[in-house]
Amino acid sequence: MIPRVRFAPSPTGYLHVGGARTALFNYLYARRHGGVFVLRIEDTDTERSSVEMVTGILDGLRWLGLTWDEGPDVGGPHDPYFQSARLDRYRTVAAQLVASGQAYPCYCSGERLRAERERAEGQGEAWQYDRACLALTPEQRAAHEAAGHPYAVRFAVPPGATAFDDAVHGRISFENAGIEDFVILRSDDNPTYHLSVVADDVDMAITHVVRGDDHISNTPKHVMLFEALGAPVPCFAHVPLILGEDKKRLSKRHGATSVMEYAQQGYLPEALLNFLALLGWSPGGDRELMSRAELVEAFGLEGISGGNAVFNTEKLDWMNGQYIAARSPEALVADVTPFLREAGLLPALSGAPVHGDLPPISDERSEPAWLQRLLTLLQPRARRLTDFVEQARPFLVDDVVYEPEAVSKHLSSPDLCGHIEALGAVLGQVEPYTEAAVEAAVRALAVSRGLKAGALIHATRVAVTGRTASPGIFEVLVLLGRTRTLARLEHLSRFLAARDAGAHA
Repeated sequence: MIPRVRFAPSPTGYLHVGGARTALFNYLYARRHGGVFVLRIEDTDTERSSVEMVTGILDGLRWLGLTWDEGPDVGGPHDPYFQSARLDRYRTVAAQLVASGQAYPCYCSGERLRAERERAEGQGEAWQYDRACLALTPEQRAAHEAAGHPYAVRFAVPPGATAFDDAVHGRISFENAGIEDFVILRSDDNPTYHLSVVADDVDMAITHVVRGDDHISNTPKHVMLFEALGAPVPCFAHVPLILGEDKKRLSKRHGATSVMEYAQQGYLPEALLNFLALLGWSPGGDRELMSRAELVEAFGLEGISGGNAVFNTEKLDWMNGQYIAARSPEALVADVTPFLREAGLLPALSGAPVHGDLPPISDERSEPAWLQRLLTLLQPRARRLTDFVEQARPFLVDDVVYEPEAVSKHLSSPDLCGHIEALGAVLGQVEPYTEAAVEAAVRALAVSRGLKAGALIHATRVAVTGRTASPGIFEVLVLLGRTRTLARLEHLSRFLAARDAGAHA
């Protein structure tokens, strides 16, 4: 039998990481076994569902590369894949269950049910529907219908127990006495989750239901409905919930939960996909960095853990950094450019003055090859794509801002102005302007002026980046180019001269 799995989100919110992980497990199982991955939108909650949320869910799945074989925008033999377009089908199934005696109309008013619940709770008892309408005679039901009384449809829970074999947790059994006759069709003629999900799974020939642990309590009701409809019961696999590091269920208080928020925060889809796959599932051994193909090859329901998984942002950052480090220069430019553009750092303006009092210079920064060199230089230090924005800023703006910490730590020497002026003179003559030649010139100057090379290097770093940390300084000087480097050294010389003059005034 070809496996048929489904991901059935409700468009009452964007695609969150828990839903994305469930979708991923279904996707991997289908791809591993040559099966079919169905996407179904459970939008019967018309007040909270929206087209915007549907679009957000589809965008999140596409960003992760989780393509579906049947569903919205794709179609398939079981179209429509929106529950809001299948309401007549659910009403037909409810009528079928009533006709077979496995469900019955319930005319109890909301007021009566609330009063019964409050009475039970007041006595410290767990409330359960008393099956009053199951005992109605045909004449009593006819009287209700003649009077036009609204009614819901309840499933008649049979005696005994309901059990199923869960691919993650093993055999699970529920005593039916603890399950009330649950509503499958509301008095407004709309289905409950239990009816719609089972009717759809039957119609779409779903063989495996992979979903969150929070659905375990729903499963005996669904098993009863499958059996009542004479349909095969699918294999269930309930996957662990995702918790925050405080061991509470992941929510907004832990930070981003929407998949597209992670995209905006600079995570690569491949990294997030890899990370989510390992939340509650193990491929065996100590493998962590796995491609999509490797995940498909290794995935199995038996590898899913029964315990809850903890979302560790530090681990995600590490993994994302590994994927960034492996990125090709061309892909890196494509990944980072939107973030630089959003920050107003692109395009670099050709012919812009380095400083207001200096003449314009040609701007090689507008060349794609130069941007590629820059991002490659910054690549080893980045954990998210957003890291490139601040790391690249000193290279892409013309007015360097000195960090106070950098000034106090590396620009305190009273003789520094003269050293920087001398460095500018040396770098103006060094040929060729390469990393090796520049390094030799800087170190030779330090020796000639009785300085530790580190002191001159740190001051130079502040001059060209404004910061205490950067990639290798000689790589930075060459990437900036001779003209821009000299301009920034001259600007630092003026800054130091003005500061020293003020100190002696």
